[in-house]
Amino acid sequence: MSVEVIDVPEAKRYEARVEGGSKVAGVAEYIRTTELVAFVHTEVPPEYEGRGIGSALVRTALDEARAANLRVLATCPFFAGWIARHPEYQDLLYQSRSRVSD
Repeated sequence: MSVEVIDVPEAKRYEARVEGGSKVAGVAEYIRTTELVAFVHTEVPPEYEGRGIGSALVRTALDEARAANLRVLATCPFFAGWIARHPEYQDLLYQSRSRVSD
């Protein structure tokens, strides 16, 4: 099964499309600023689970974040877990720079 992942900025999500782009097989919703992209929800319908749809969504979204020089905040458990298993993407994770005074 061929999976195409595209950014749909007007919907604030990435879409994984199959069957020549005619069916949406998964989505990854985000909130983007000029410095950061927060991935807040990923969903793959049961009929497409276990086929690499979620991984394709995460990999494409993270590769595009890297290309745009954006930090990543993985509030979505799927994104967080995927990044934890792929250390080559951990450098993208957002680190708070604020400090609390004593």
